[in-house]
Amino acid sequence: MLVKFTVLGEPKGKGRPRFIPQTGRAITPKDTANYETLVRMEYMAQCQGFKFPDGTMLDMRILAFYSIPKSASKKNKELMKKQLLRPTKKPDMDNVVKIIADSLNQVAYRDDTQIVDCQCRKFYSDNPRVEVIIQEVKTDVNKQ
Repeated sequence: MLVKFTVLGEPKGKGRPRFIPQTGRAITPKDTANYETLVRMEYMAQCQGFKFPDGTMLDMRILAFYSIPKSASKKNKELMKKQLLRPTKKPDMDNVVKIIADSLNQVAYRDDTQIVDCQCRKFYSDNPRVEVIIQEVKTDVNKQ
């Protein structure tokens, strides 16, 4: 089984929790919580709420498309559109993976520990977005 969905807008990374000394509790930053909600809503709408069975090994592929900076030269804008010049800016790709994977806990799968293979690639585009593909890992016990 394979599912694909797209989250429109600038890619976001998982923000660090803020600790409240008086209570000892951690609070998720508001922009992180809002983006996680957006990811869940897009998944539910585009994938009809499909949930992979518990224990299924999963492969997640993430394509993060960042806006082309207005300040970029014409030459660099063309290189960015041709994917020859790619983003080396925040958010870090590991934080992009974290926010997507955590958002889909209890929605697309029981827990993101089921993800055994993952790839995140960053590109520039006139249409900023995050494209996500999740599929079951097929195993062949005779292959080593």
